[in-house]
Amino acid sequence: MNRIEAMQIFARVAELASFTKAADSLGLPKASTSTAVQQLEAQLGTQLLHRTTRKVQLTQDGQRFYERCKDVLADLEELNSMFQQAPQALSGCLRVDMNSGTAKYVVQRLPEFLRNHPQIQVELSCTDRRVDVVAEGFDCVVRVGTLTDSSLIVRSLGQLRVVNCASPAYLHAHGVPQTLDDLAHHQLIHYVSTLGQRSPGFEYMEGSACRYVPMQGVLTVNNIDAYENGCLAGLGIIQAPHSGMLHLIEAGRLVEVLPHYRAEPMPVSLLYAQRRNVSARVQAFMTWLTNILAPYVDRA
Repeated sequence: MNRIEAMQIFARVAELASFTKAADSLGLPKASTSTAVQQLEAQLGTQLLHRTTRKVQLTQDGQRFYERCKDVLADLEELNSMFQQAPQALSGCLRVDMNSGTAKYVVQRLPEFLRNHPQIQVELSCTDRRVDVVAEGFDCVVRVGTLTDSSLIVRSLGQLRVVNCASPAYLHAHGVPQTLDDLAHHQLIHYVSTLGQRSPGFEYMEGSACRYVPMQGVLTVNNIDAYENGCLAGLGIIQAPHSGMLHLIEAGRLVEVLPHYRAEPMPVSLLYAQRRNVSARVQAFMTWLTNILAPYVDRA
């Protein structure tokens, strides 16, 4: 097995943190993947992976080599495809992450991307946690909200308007709030990134300043689907992107309330690791993703 093939296998093991999963994804025997990495470590004169019976983890040298390895493999892929003009020439696996709300729409549109690029496979992560783009081997991620990853390249896609919604059943039981003072008699479904955190309450803009009204609530969630379903079940008011709530409002399943007291718009960003070159398939996917999300965001 040549050095390039061994690097490809090592990168896959590092991304999946498993020899078995890497072997399955590459269509190779597990023994071959293990042997390839062992040979690579022998050639480099350093240990790249910590191996236990429960998990596989990069060593410090392994992390450094993995970052350079991704660059080299991306460069080779670009060289191999630089004279290929047909979309069908793009191939390989894409690993992307986005929240579950965005993923619902993207998956509906994904067949059109795959029709144009039939040799590409997509691994889609759609949890609400913040993934580690580099360590977990993601090609790109879509994030909604304030960013904290200073080491990543950021492409702004725009902003999502936020609306306040409640179900007809909830409003029938509690009344329709007309002012911020009315919120003292209402329930808010609290959304937090990690359970145990404290929600600041109902958010609204006062000029350019963001303000909060503390509110009671019987439900706290850390998942977008639970947030939406809790509102549909009549458990309280939510503040969510207009694009995701529009179909429910039009169907009469949710009602917008307090339209003059909206939360700050949520920035939508496309992020990817800082490498010298981004592979052609990743560029194609990011361009497609930008285009299909464009109708749902307001340009800043």
